[in-house]
This record gives sequence, C-alpha cells and structure tokens, in this order.
Amino acid sequence: MRGEGEPPPELDLTPGRDMLGETLAAKQHAATVASQLGLSQGLVYLQGGPTMLYRDSDQPQPFRQRRYFFYMSGVDEPDCHLTYDLQTEALRLYIPPIDPRTVIWNGPTLSEEEARDRYDVDEVRLSSSLQDDIKAWLRAKPTASVYILHQDQAPHLDNRIQQAALRSIRGRFDAKHLQPAMDKARVRKCPHEVKLIRHANEVTAVAHRSVLRSIRDMSNERQIEGTFLDACIAAGARSQAYEPIAASGENASTLHYIKNNDSLDGRQLVCLDAGCEWNCYASDVTRTFPIHGWSEEAKAIYDVVQEMQSSCIERVKPGVRFLDLHILAHKIAIAGLLRLRVLHGGTVEDIYKAGTSLFFYPHGLGHHLGLECHDVYTGELLGRRGVEECPVLPMQIARPAADKNPQVLDEGMVITVEPGIYFSRYAFKKVYAPSPIHSKYINEDVLERYWAVGGVRIEDDILVTRDGHENLTTAPKGDEMLRIIAGDCGL
Repeated sequence: MRGEGEPPPELDLTPGRDMLGETLAAKQHAATVASQLGLSQGLVYLQGGPTMLYRDSDQPQPFRQRRYFFYMSGVDEPDCHLTYDLQTEALRLYIPPIDPRTVIWNGPTLSEEEARDRYDVDEVRLSSSLQDDIKAWLRAKPTASVYILHQDQAPHLDNRIQQAALRSIRGRFDAKHLQPAMDKARVRKCPHEVKLIRHANEVTAVAHRSVLRSIRDMSNERQIEGTFLDACIAAGARSQAYEPIAASGENASTLHYIKNNDSLDGRQLVCLDAGCEWNCYASDVTRTFPIHGWSEEAKAIYDVVQEMQSSCIERVKPGVRFLDLHILAHKIAIAGLLRLRVLHGGTVEDIYKAGTSLFFYPHGLGHHLGLECHDVYTGELLGRRGVEECPVLPMQIARPAADKNPQVLDEGMVITVEPGIYFSRYAFKKVYAPSPIHSKYINEDVLERYWAVGGVRIEDDILVTRDGHENLTTAPKGDEMLRIIAGDCGL
C-alpha cells in the first residue's frame, strides 16, 4: 500500500492503453452493443471527434473524443471513423492519412501499423477508403440498415449516390435504435472500465491531498484550482472530467460555481468538487473542509452531511431503488436540521411532505459515472413520476430518460453518492421565505448563523458489486482530511 500523499506508480501512458499497458476491450464492447440492438445484420457507423479550430482563428480547440466512438474503439485520436458489421462481427477502424506537410509542425499522426498494434479492432484502413467501403456494403446488403447516432452523422457519400439512396432505399440510415442500445451497454461497466475509473480516482485523491496540505497557505480560490490541476497533470492526467469547483464560503451555495477567483479571507469552508479523467474515464469527487479549523455551525452541518452519505453508501447493493436512498438522505438532513433548530414547527414527515428540505438540499443524491461525469442512462436514477410519490425530487436538468420509473441499482453500475446541505440567500429570499408552506418550518433567527457556512457536499464514486458495493474513491475525508490540513499536529 502506498503511503499518504504518494503518487500512483509509474504507468504506461501509451495512448489506447491503461496503466497496465492493456488495450480497451473494443470488440467486447461492440458485441455488447450488438446484443442490445438484437439484430442479425446491419452496419454500425460512428464518427470520431474532428479536428476543430476556434472560430476566426488558426488555433486548434482542445481535442475531446466523442464518447460513444471511444466506447467501441478505445481510440483517442481525431478524425477517425468506425464501422461494425453485425453479421460478420468485423470491427473496422478508419484513420486519417499522414499529411507530410504537417508532420514538421505537429509530428506524424497515427500509422496503420501503429493502430493495428495499439487497438482492439479487426482491421485498420485509411479514411480515404471509407466512402467506397460503405457504398460497397450498401450494394451487397440491399435490405439492411446503417445504424448511426444522429441524422447529421450519416456517412458522407457523394451527392449522386446519396440522392439515389434517398429515392430508392429511404430509411437506410437508422438514427433511432443505436443510441438507446449503446446507452444500455454503457450503464454497466466491465472490469476494464472499473479499473480506469479506479485509477482516475487514485490520481484525483493525490490532487485533493495536495490541496489539503497547502490550504492554510493559500489566499485565493484560484490557488486551490491551480494546485489540483498541477497534481493531476504531474501524475499523467491532463484532462479533467468537468470544470473544477473551488468554492469558498457562501460561494459554495452555488452548486456549479466555477469562477474560482475569490479571496479566502474570512471564509470558514472550501467545497472542492474536482476529478480528473484517465483514458477518457471520469472520476467525480467532492470534499468540504475548514481553512482554519471548524466553526460550531460548520462542524454541525458537516456531521449531518457525513451521516447522510455514510447511511446511503452502506445501503448500496443490487435491487435497491436509488430513489429510496435519495429520500433517506433528505430525511436524515431534516432530522439533523431539526436538532440544530434550523428547522422547527413540524416533524420529519411533515417537513418532508412539504418539500421544504429542497431549500437545503436541492439536487439529486447522485448520477451514473463512466465516460462522462454525468454518464448515459436508460432510466433516470430518481425517476420522474411526480411529487405524489416523492416531494423532494430535484429540478430536472439532464436530458429526459426513456424510462421515467425510478431506477433499481444493478451489478456493474458506477454511481456517485453526493449529498449536501446549502444555505442560499437567493433561494431563501425568492422562493422559501415568501412561501407559507415552507417559511413556517424554517427558523430564520437560527438560520442567520449558518449563511457563512455556504454549503457542504461530500461525494464518492461507488461501484455496485454482486453482493453490495465498493467505494472507488480514496480521497481523504473526515478525521484523515483534518490531519492532513493540520500537518498531523492537530487543529
């Protein structure tokens, strides 16, 4: 076991390989997608991410591979394409030809030989042959469809062939069935994917530790972000899964605060929500910690959130409705805030049914994690069945799910568990104080002492296993977190 704060071991950073030098199991993923499609013939076609310049500029935008493409290819290179024949199970990668004019500036791009050695595909061809290959496939399979993610991602054919295909074989390009099938495939992670998410968490833990060791010497939120990014890049993780949130004081009441430029002077807490990617797989970790020791109010709220999280994590296992864990977190929050007299005038059940706890805890308990921070799903974790069943459903901000029933956890899912309690002056003034339903339960005199706390969130990444769960997050929290801040000498 590595000692506290030690970096992860030396890794094989070859593109397309994980820390053990293994290649992403692209053909296994393709077979899983084919199983979800349930078809005996057809061609899956996926576009990789293109090279793009900033508008009115000759500078390239940072490249980010399209996640559906990466899932079936393991390729993190621009301007590539992929086909998968459902009948022959042939996975074919198309790469751009090397342009001698750009090699002197940017170095050589991927060669066919390198791609065959590096990636788990059956064949590698140049993208210049893609159009002819798809035309030939269409002629050979006159009744079969080409499955694409979106209508604007149909393979490009010359105008004459494209118009003829539209006139004589309308509907050959199917943009309806592929994305739902890929979403179903991506929800449950294979062991290789879990390994990558676990390693992303290991690097993220090193970065969180770096911040904790230095926080007492920092004066601005930007130093927190800079220290975190520096540790990630030094460990080989150049990409973040999302924009880091380094929110101090009342800034933490804004859930997705990303300005990260405020002074730490006079602030009680920092809410640091930051996680890196490893080989395109995300981590998502939040820690909230004091800068110069706990205030009574901050410690009280932290303890309630810690109870919310630990109680929910210990119940994660196959067959559990995630909605029930979300409801449990709300009821623990209500009970805790009643003890602190922030809430009053009703029972836990009264306040829960009124939905008043949404003022303090306005988001969901968590989300799927994988190739995206907010990874794909086929059923909304919390469901969308209305307030009759659950009066504490958060506002929907993601795309609608095909299945609106609350999702049941299953083996292989990776989810976040991230409860929080926040004190938003804006939400109180605009929504809750004017409401007779809610204002009778909120003790405004006591609440006044908690504005400076801002917000507390604790977030870990949890793998659902056959018999329970595994916490993939190793970033310190609780007493270990405090010992690092204090330099092991006590606060």
